[in-house]
Amino acid sequence: MTGTDFDRLVKDALYAVAPDLEGEPIDPDLPFNLQFEFDSMDFLNFVIGLNRATGLALPEKDYPRLTTLASASAYLAGKLAARKAE
Repeated sequence: MTGTDFDRLVKDALYAVAPDLEGEPIDPDLPFNLQFEFDSMDFLNFVIGLNRATGLALPEKDYPRLTTLASASAYLAGKLAARKAE
């Protein structure tokens, strides 16, 4: 997968939680909760969507790494690469 693929995966999980955001510009480095009306339940549903889409365990201690488009994409890329290396 490429960086664009990971961005799409993160966006798809985001849009599943908040479909009204589709088509809205997303600043890759600004936390979702500062860009949108994205509360803690929305974030939890977003994480669940990422888990379902990737099959990766996403521990709560790593949630801060999932708060922006750029950091979530990089985190997922690293986790999937580590899983493939095992």
